[in-house]
Amino acid sequence: MNDTQPSPATLAATPLIDSDHPAVIEFAQRARGATDRDRAVELYYLVRDGFRYDPYHVDLSIPGLRASRVLECGFGWCVPKAALLAAAARAAGIRARVGYADVRNHLSTERLRAILQTDLYIWHGYTEMWLDGGWVKSTPAFNVELCDRFGIRAMDWDGRTDSLYHPYDREGRRHMEYVNQRGSFDDVPVAQIAADFAAMYPGWAKDTGPDADFAQDAEREVR
Repeated sequence: MNDTQPSPATLAATPLIDSDHPAVIEFAQRARGATDRDRAVELYYLVRDGFRYDPYHVDLSIPGLRASRVLECGFGWCVPKAALLAAAARAAGIRARVGYADVRNHLSTERLRAILQTDLYIWHGYTEMWLDGGWVKSTPAFNVELCDRFGIRAMDWDGRTDSLYHPYDREGRRHMEYVNQRGSFDDVPVAQIAADFAAMYPGWAKDTGPDADFAQDAEREVR
């Protein structure tokens, strides 16, 4: 665990980690554990499985990346889902921040591969929470139903050890490889993410279509 002491900002509402939003506050109150760790773990599973992962509909604007936007939409990709977990943690009185890494994802859909033209995903988001004197990472992106469709082990989290993507799926195939760490932030660095995405993935800015469904594509392709 990284023991860098948390700043006051890790409990504050920000433009993207809007922990003061009424919907975020109400969501955070669903965690009723007796300790910070208990509540953190509850919130992790609420975010991981309560909102489906959808990388087809990516909005890189400030409103599109706000934590509260995931609550409004009912879905999100790794960056806003990590922001929601951080926001809910702050609303519950747990110090939290967001972190990012570049990962090589060996499992995807044909549509997403055509859009990205690479298997390198930059600015993959996760959440860090300050628990028992150290920062602990958790990654709430892939909901358990999606993991089952892909044959990926869903990431559990106990609030004690880091929860990061498994390098292999259930069949022993390469799944996720961390290739670069971008660090931790008190708020989502939206301007840098948007600029890097525009340079790296010009096709991702194009509309994938209102009927595009990542979970359905995944289920069809892995049959």
